[in-house]
Amino acid sequence: MKNILSAVALLLVTVSSYSQKITKKNYEYINPMIGTQRMGHTFPGATVPFGSVQLSPETDTIAYELDKKYNGEVYKYCAGYQYDDTTIVGFSHTHFSGTGHSDLGDFLIMPTTGALQINPGTAANPKSGYRSAYSHINEVAQANYYKVKLDDHNIIAELTTSQRVGFHQYTFPKSSDAHIILDLMSGIYNHNEKNVYTFIRVENDTLITGYRQTQGWARTRTVYFAMALSKPFKEYGVKKYDEGNIYNGFWRKFDQTKNFPEAAGRNLRMYFNFDTQDNEKIKIKFALSPVSTAGALANMKAEIAHWDFEKAKTDGQQLWEGELKKIKIETLTENDKTNFYTALYHTFINPTVYMDADGSYKGLDQNIHKAEGFTNYTTFSLWDTYRALHPLFNIVQPKRNRDMVSSMLAHYSQSVHKALPVWSHYANENWCMIGYHSVSVIADAVIKGNVDFDTNLALQACINSSNLRYYDGIEYYLQYGYVPEDKNGSSVSKTLEYAYDDWCIAQMAKKLGRDDVYAEYTKRAQNYKNVWDAKTGFMRPKISDGTFKKEFDALDTHGQGFIEGNAWNYSLYVPQDPEALVELNGGKEKFTRHLDSLFTMTLPDKYFEKTEDITRDGIIGNYVHGNEPSHHVAYLYNFTGKPYKTQQRVRMIIDAMYKPAPDGLGGNDDTGQMSAWYIFTSLGFYPIAPGSDHYALGSPKVKSAILTLENGNTFTITAKNQSDKNVYVSKAELNGKVLDRLYLTHSEIMDGGTLVFYMTNKPVK
Repeated sequence: MKNILSAVALLLVTVSSYSQKITKKNYEYINPMIGTQRMGHTFPGATVPFGSVQLSPETDTIAYELDKKYNGEVYKYCAGYQYDDTTIVGFSHTHFSGTGHSDLGDFLIMPTTGALQINPGTAANPKSGYRSAYSHINEVAQANYYKVKLDDHNIIAELTTSQRVGFHQYTFPKSSDAHIILDLMSGIYNHNEKNVYTFIRVENDTLITGYRQTQGWARTRTVYFAMALSKPFKEYGVKKYDEGNIYNGFWRKFDQTKNFPEAAGRNLRMYFNFDTQDNEKIKIKFALSPVSTAGALANMKAEIAHWDFEKAKTDGQQLWEGELKKIKIETLTENDKTNFYTALYHTFINPTVYMDADGSYKGLDQNIHKAEGFTNYTTFSLWDTYRALHPLFNIVQPKRNRDMVSSMLAHYSQSVHKALPVWSHYANENWCMIGYHSVSVIADAVIKGNVDFDTNLALQACINSSNLRYYDGIEYYLQYGYVPEDKNGSSVSKTLEYAYDDWCIAQMAKKLGRDDVYAEYTKRAQNYKNVWDAKTGFMRPKISDGTFKKEFDALDTHGQGFIEGNAWNYSLYVPQDPEALVELNGGKEKFTRHLDSLFTMTLPDKYFEKTEDITRDGIIGNYVHGNEPSHHVAYLYNFTGKPYKTQQRVRMIIDAMYKPAPDGLGGNDDTGQMSAWYIFTSLGFYPIAPGSDHYALGSPKVKSAILTLENGNTFTITAKNQSDKNVYVSKAELNGKVLDRLYLTHSEIMDGGTLVFYMTNKPVK
């Protein structure tokens, strides 16, 4: 009997464990902490898919001293949070995910207890201000949920969101000195110079409205808000800071610092005081709008009309589940599944919805527009995302990608330059990085048949953007067929990227029957050859007299004609013509050895800006995975007759650059591009040249994957004999037939079917 009972008990445990395993939701594999340490620049806070609100903690360790300008490490805090910091300043409502530039961080809220302090204080002495020490032991980050204990105030902070509303829940101790600080000065950029104007209006004892105008990376950005409290405050006040002085009255008619219903000025902080019982919860709903405070209020009513924090959290997590189930995977380990679904999560954060619930938004022309028939998006980091993020959307988010193209065309129509976005957010064009890569996104959608927009308008917009003569060396590119280094910097990178974009325009024109445009831009797409130096075997900067610049170091990134890379990296950037690139490099065998050297060489310290390890993040040999121009490079072996080397390299990169830890990204995630590379590569294929309908085959990391497509079809990927050692592909079958080529087509995926990889531990030469 005892043995029988033991067996039954064991069976119940086994059944229970199996039940738990099969019932775990995909969103439960998301770890928002991945990428929050070092160079990943992700944020750990709450957001919903493509949400307008990203509610997350700020840990910026720089003191907000009133008598000094902010001179902090802006780059380090692009997302506002660094895992190694030990204090939290507060929780703000807007963040970039994984960028290499900073902005946003709007409307910081911080709950406190004890004597009222309006200054944030310093990380070294958090009790000198309202910031607080915290511990990762008391920190939880999940899909659409963040929780932390603020040790210095003994407060539990919890955050969740809807599309346009941040929902805070703060659990206080018993106190007659409980406070909520609303800091309109705080932001992720140059704090003391960023604010242009702020306005606050206390509508009643539970509702506050206002707006904030900033001049940071975006020169003209205005965000409106409506803030609702679950409990009336007992009193409130405002402090205005200006060049080291605290003013007690603004109009010299009233004492505005206490219980006065409105305030306006450049640098404002507001406080609300409460009496609290032990474990009492004060909740805040904070809605945003690009248009008006009335729009913010309407958004709040439309999205979270209740005060049920758990419901808002669960609703958002179900939104994530709905998006993540587009790809169902089986993996070798739970860590692989965490990596995959966190990567998918990061790809579905940006671009962000930019309009009120009724479709209203502020346009590039600073006028109010209404999105008719599409959802308007912002946060376009196109130098990064044209490579893999938007191609991924064309498979698993086609409707959203069409709307993103429509958003780009709206930007174009509102642009005084009649140009498509380069790097845009919040009704601003930042003109960051190089190329006119909106054309890649648009061409990729057109070539793959993912259109519901005016394709003729789209083609004209692409043509106009490619001929914007006064922008970033284009006038010289049109004159010389290359950008001369003595006329415009980063000349080689620009020449190569312009040539690729021109090829994209040619492909779109061909698809649309514009043979004249096709012929012109096919010729322009060959301009990459104008900066090829056969003598050195590298792309090399030319000057305007047609000669190559004499000073040249192929390993150096400074003053050599390149941006975010060197001659080794960019000499491999001809995604539109890889066969010709192989021939330029002396044929398949010689080019294979060249690629091998890229991955195996050792860079001397002098080629790093600093010798700290952080500058080496994302680097394998001289292959720089942390910078996007290299993302297609491992797949170039497919064009040398050595696909087994592609298979070995991509699996090596996955294992080296992605792990389920705070430092688990080998470089900026760049609004999802790093993560999109991981998704594609884990599935076994990659779009080396968006604008083509081909995907280069690699080596899948998953055991299996089922893509549930919006058109109702499913595409299944299976890797037989998958293991960490079996990184090579002995053969591949598509729909039961041996695939005798090294690529898939877009239609083969979208039509549904089955792709089977047969894995082995021996290279198939």
